[in-house]
Amino acid sequence: MSLDLMELLPADWRQRLDPLLDPVATAALGAFVAGEYDGQTVYPPREDLFNAFRHCPFDRARVLILGQDPYHGPGQAHGLSFSVRDGVRLPPSLRNIYKEMASDLEIPPAVSGDLTPWADQGVLLLNAVLTVRGGDAGSHAGKGWEDFTDAAIRALNDKTDRVVFVLWGAYARKKARLVTGPQHTVIESAHPSPLSAKKFFGTRPFSAVNKALVDAGQPEIDWRLA
Repeated sequence: MSLDLMELLPADWRQRLDPLLDPVATAALGAFVAGEYDGQTVYPPREDLFNAFRHCPFDRARVLILGQDPYHGPGQAHGLSFSVRDGVRLPPSLRNIYKEMASDLEIPPAVSGDLTPWADQGVLLLNAVLTVRGGDAGSHAGKGWEDFTDAAIRALNDKTDRVVFVLWGAYARKKARLVTGPQHTVIESAHPSPLSAKKFFGTRPFSAVNKALVDAGQPEIDWRLA
């Protein structure tokens, strides 16, 4: 049993990613992911796998916030980087993101950890690796997701309109090499994890994103959440 990942991907993204992917490698990734879902506890749930692409159509994508891999605890991951469903306790990195947002934009920290309203405004909340075994962080790294999500970054790089790439932490910052279009903006800093939050605080990424968008004639992101 295998998952046809390209068939599951929304049509607009499939059209852009298909020329950038090796079909043999993508099929192998689909077989691996299907086997993991069938035999292990895997997050996010299968139906949420491509939520980032579903909520942020290609033509509307104007910001990328790149995570590493999904949360590996029960009920947390739902297919959007750094996001958890409404009612789920905020993970430490997300709490720090909210603290920085409050400092940067004077927005009170949200109670909900669901970042879907950002995605619906054109923020692609993408993890570099889209699945993980429960309780085993990084367990699906090196299985082929990286090539898949690199293709998404390359597709965004091919857009003629500005895209703002937000890369937090050493892992995400390595992806800056994929952004070659002079029309784009890359915002890099330390990761919001408690391990590096002291270097993350004060970087003001949210106002920087909005300035880059406005400078390119695009509307700002409304970062406020419930």
